[in-house]
Amino acid sequence: MEAVVEATNLEKTYGDTVALSRASLSVARGEVFALIGPNGAGKTTLVRALTGTTEPDGGSARILGASPGAVDRDRLGVLPQEFSPPGRLSARELLAYYAGLYDDARDPEDVLADVGLVDAGDTWYEDLSGGQQRRACVGSALVNDPDLLFLDEPTTGIDPAGRRTVWRLIEDLADAGTTVVLTTHDMAEAERLADRVGLLADGSLVAQGTPTDLVQEHGGSSRLTVETEAEPDAFADLAYPVDRPERARGRTPDNAVVVRDIDPAAIGSVVDYLEKREIEYTQLSWAEPDLEDVYLALADATERERTDRLESESGDADLAQAGETA
Repeated sequence: MEAVVEATNLEKTYGDTVALSRASLSVARGEVFALIGPNGAGKTTLVRALTGTTEPDGGSARILGASPGAVDRDRLGVLPQEFSPPGRLSARELLAYYAGLYDDARDPEDVLADVGLVDAGDTWYEDLSGGQQRRACVGSALVNDPDLLFLDEPTTGIDPAGRRTVWRLIEDLADAGTTVVLTTHDMAEAERLADRVGLLADGSLVAQGTPTDLVQEHGGSSRLTVETEAEPDAFADLAYPVDRPERARGRTPDNAVVVRDIDPAAIGSVVDYLEKREIEYTQLSWAEPDLEDVYLALADATERERTDRLESESGDADLAQAGETA
């Protein structure tokens, strides 16, 4: 399948900060590719390198068969994470303005309808709600009917109803053949929209694949969360592994243990176990692993590797200094 976006070993540093470290990806025509990762992982820098607004220090990138700086801008739509259009233009005037920048633009009224702003079309941009402003910005990236669309955090600040409007719009664009690269912190958004997902951590793409494949490979097992003050030792002879996961991962309440690798049909046996041993609990909840589990697992692993590397480098430096002193 033809690659519309190709990046090979992209590198970018800002002083001592490594923003991209040999980041590579390929996105096929008509595919929706979601970039996820912690703040500071390099997502926005990667988008800027791919769209030609940042020059990488190393590696190469091509979009639509050309270098990012040479691509026909009529075929490209870009929504930056931070975008501040003139506040004293109405939503309708704003889309008409951006449509006027292209030779063959879409009807601004159609775009206004696509982003759900017909009723607010005559409202100045500065008077729109934060979510409406973001939808107007999404519309501005669509007026040229691009073949390739980059969306950096497209639904930030949008209410649930507006978010679903944008999701349906992206799905319709992809169905019509538009290639979409988006960054997001919303795992539900990535899971719903993306054909493939790339997890960026410390400037490197540490995993890529379909949401289903990533969950199967990195998401861990199904889990039954038991809200109880009892310690995992109280479950020593239960037929399933039990632990009290790290609080920092934020997936369970503080007073809970997690029973892993358990099928829903077996939950009754855990209830019997609790009652037989008079273990008090307030709630049971069962869940399968999802993309958020993948995100947390891989981000945790990357952070541990980075910490180990820094400690090793610090130890090497200490040894070198000691040798010089001796």
